[in-house]
Amino acid sequence: MQLMNVQRKVYDVCIVGSGAGGGTAAKVLTEGGLNVVMLEAGPRLNPDTDFKEHVWPYHLAHRGAGVGASLRRGLPSEFMAPNGFWDIEGEPYTTAPGSSFRWFRSRIEGGRTNHWGRIALRFGPADFRPHSTDGIGDDWPITYEELAPYYDKVESYIGVFGSKENVPNAPDGVFLPPPKPRCTETIVKKACDHLNITCIPSRLAILTKPLNGRDACHYCAQCGRGCKSASNFSSSQVMIPPAMATGRFTMIPNAMAREVVIGAGGKAEAVSYIDKTTGSEQRVYAKAFVVAASACESARLLLNSRSASFPNGLANSSGAVGRYLTDSVGSDLAGYFPQLENMPSHNHDGVGGMHMYMPWWRFGKKNEFLRGYHIEFGGGRNMPGVGGMDGACAEHEGYGVSLKQKCRTSYGTVIGFSGRGEMIPNAKCYCEPDPDVKDKWGIPVLRFHWEWGENELKMAADMQETFRSIVETAGGTVLSWKPRHPIPADAAKQQPAARISQGGEIIHEVGTVRMGNDAKTSALNRNCQAHDLKNLFVADAAPFVSNPDKNPTLSIMALSWRTSDYILDQAKKGEL
Repeated sequence: MQLMNVQRKVYDVCIVGSGAGGGTAAKVLTEGGLNVVMLEAGPRLNPDTDFKEHVWPYHLAHRGAGVGASLRRGLPSEFMAPNGFWDIEGEPYTTAPGSSFRWFRSRIEGGRTNHWGRIALRFGPADFRPHSTDGIGDDWPITYEELAPYYDKVESYIGVFGSKENVPNAPDGVFLPPPKPRCTETIVKKACDHLNITCIPSRLAILTKPLNGRDACHYCAQCGRGCKSASNFSSSQVMIPPAMATGRFTMIPNAMAREVVIGAGGKAEAVSYIDKTTGSEQRVYAKAFVVAASACESARLLLNSRSASFPNGLANSSGAVGRYLTDSVGSDLAGYFPQLENMPSHNHDGVGGMHMYMPWWRFGKKNEFLRGYHIEFGGGRNMPGVGGMDGACAEHEGYGVSLKQKCRTSYGTVIGFSGRGEMIPNAKCYCEPDPDVKDKWGIPVLRFHWEWGENELKMAADMQETFRSIVETAGGTVLSWKPRHPIPADAAKQQPAARISQGGEIIHEVGTVRMGNDAKTSALNRNCQAHDLKNLFVADAAPFVSNPDKNPTLSIMALSWRTSDYILDQAKKGEL
């Protein structure tokens, strides 16, 4: 009998992850002529059926709160963009004794871009040179000037509103017109002007004018619940469709990547993954690989890709993979503003996010801590989310008509403030495979180690002082502070006094597969290419050398676009 020699399909590039970095890489690489396959750990997304931004609470069983209000104060799928969780059944993670870390994950096409607040801030020139600026940490192997053209490309394509302000180390970009301030924002803006705190229009990836076939925002203000019109950015609606339109893109959904497999020539040749629908293990082959599963998932994949050539994990001869983990420094405070009582019912026109924010206004000045933070704020009479009226009966005496009237009087009178600051990497914050715990697919899970440094604690304390001064200057009353999530007892020693977020809670984790010029201290070169093998790249937040006071998503996309251009150039030269 004659045996058939069945040739396996080999793609030009395999991308792991469909979020900001993976989606950007898919668009650029396919439009550049390469055949691309993408592994996504969750299902495909259909905005027409999966997004619920125009569903009212009374349309849902239990008003979206779940049986016995089990989903209250969480991120319930019944009332939010689909498939984002702090905990995933069968896919746990662990924390080391004395550590507190929360890890938000999304298993669906587009990943966490379906949920993010669309805050799109460029890193500034000093952010790429932290060591040269204050002597702490490490400089990036690239400069702002090198990444700026890619910020231009991303902003021009996805649409970011904002205004030209010339704020030091908060670069202006290619902006659409910003929406007008709402009444809550005018109150805060007036107080900030009095305190000499810079307060300017926000920079959000939401369309205020039609762009590239996408409609402008219609101001339903429900961005966290998805957007059927694709007026706000998500990889699933903005990056993946043009990749598919090329005819050179294949997505494999429900594919949980296990490891990157090394071939006989010492290069990566395949990704082994679990088909979640059948439980079977499969492989997909390619000439080059772009890991973009999110900073911690990418580190997990590389650390679990052990072989005789890479006994400590793939691309980890430096020992840097999993290290240098950071999150944004977060602290919150809210104020009650009596001038907003009995506000006449009005159309609370606006996007589902802030119209104004405060970039770091003390840049270049001496402070009690290094680096800086920006302030996000919001409030007003928007539609309440699940659990929005919790505590109303404890706050207001009465029942029936009198209780309803008191709720109407006070609703919309609270403005909340959130600081987002730069964390300096420290040796006590990292992730590693747990030696004892595996997920339902048999893959070792991550174990997190976390401890804030003294600089971050001082920064959080300064945030609280600033929030208080703004609230009181604006004529409000400071409300008592409560942590967002319960803090484990053995990790609570530094939390309550500092009023600082838990690690991971701000969902800005970066830096676990850092880039650098020295192969002994970094995993990737200046093109986000592994020092150890030239056909492996990382294109999410893992390559970041530092975590500036700007939300990372815009920089993920700009860096991914730059990396993808390099891959195209290498492919043309036959170097992959």
